[in-house]
Amino acid sequence: MEAIRKQATKLREQVARQQQAVLKQFGAGGYGGSDNVVTDEAELLQHQKLEKLYISTRAAKHFQREIVRGVEGYIVTGSKQVEIGTKLSEDSRKYGTENTCTSGNTLSKAALCFGRARAQMEKERGNLLKALGTQVAEPLRAMVMGAPLEDARHLAQRYDRMRQEAESQAIEVSKRQAKVREGMGNPDIALKLEAAEAKLQDLKSNVAILGKEAAAAMSAVEAQQQRLSLQRLIAMVEAERTYHQNVIQILDQLEGEMILERQRIEAPPSPSVDTMPPPPSYEQVNGVFASPTHNEATDSIAYFLGEVLYSYQAESDVELNLSVGDYVVVRKVSNSGWAEGECKGKAGWFPFGYIERRERVLASKMTTEVC
Repeated sequence: MEAIRKQATKLREQVARQQQAVLKQFGAGGYGGSDNVVTDEAELLQHQKLEKLYISTRAAKHFQREIVRGVEGYIVTGSKQVEIGTKLSEDSRKYGTENTCTSGNTLSKAALCFGRARAQMEKERGNLLKALGTQVAEPLRAMVMGAPLEDARHLAQRYDRMRQEAESQAIEVSKRQAKVREGMGNPDIALKLEAAEAKLQDLKSNVAILGKEAAAAMSAVEAQQQRLSLQRLIAMVEAERTYHQNVIQILDQLEGEMILERQRIEAPPSPSVDTMPPPPSYEQVNGVFASPTHNEATDSIAYFLGEVLYSYQAESDVELNLSVGDYVVVRKVSNSGWAEGECKGKAGWFPFGYIERRERVLASKMTTEVC
């Protein structure tokens, strides 16, 4: 048991010496004996920089991959929604075209408007999905799978392997230094030490060169990742913003059309003129408008203003066109349901039931500016 303890103690001391040699050569030490310590801070800083770059580019790569997966999932879901919306549009337009309702075509018109607007919205959604695929997913996927990133990571991995090899070689040099001290000038041991030190120096030089190359490549990739990811996020926001703006315009127009159809279906029916006799001619009512005058002034004949409740399209030269909201100076009302008046500088007959009396005015107070 005593022999085993002595052997274990010897092994622990040997491992401790090897660890100290590595720390001297790669942490704050140099190569050779303790009397010739060469500090190599540059290599240590290079190693730390590469570690940070490797972590940064790996995180950016994972983020880009998650964006691609999210966009692809959105495209799949959106494509299904486009399919459903397109079917709804077709069904609405089919109902509007067939027009099976016997009491009017208001709902048919609304269905046609809805079907058209729905088709336009689904087209906009399709444009959005296409933009997300070509402007966001494809560029990011290409970078995730691209050669620059893989080449830079391979350089970093080669650097790491070479650095580990240099650490192992430093341990080997430490062992041979110990043998030289124990061998009391044995030339073979000294030659092997010189060869080991030369190899370690070459490895150190190669590690420094490869470290600079790997750091430059990783820095370039990191900058490209940051720039491209930001650009693609902005492109995604702009594509969605354009989509929603266009959809809002479509919905605003559709809402106006639907409200108009609702007003038509809820409004009371306009008076029928089919059973009314044609309006009298001006010859039949000759003298009606020839008001007696005194001192070139019109007598106070009671006219009144009427507001147009229903639009009317004149069917003869003696009739007057009316638009909802207009005001008419009513000058004559016949027993046949027609009224004569002036609106917007024109005079003629119109159905009396299409207006509603608002106030009484005197002819002496009327001006050409009224209506």
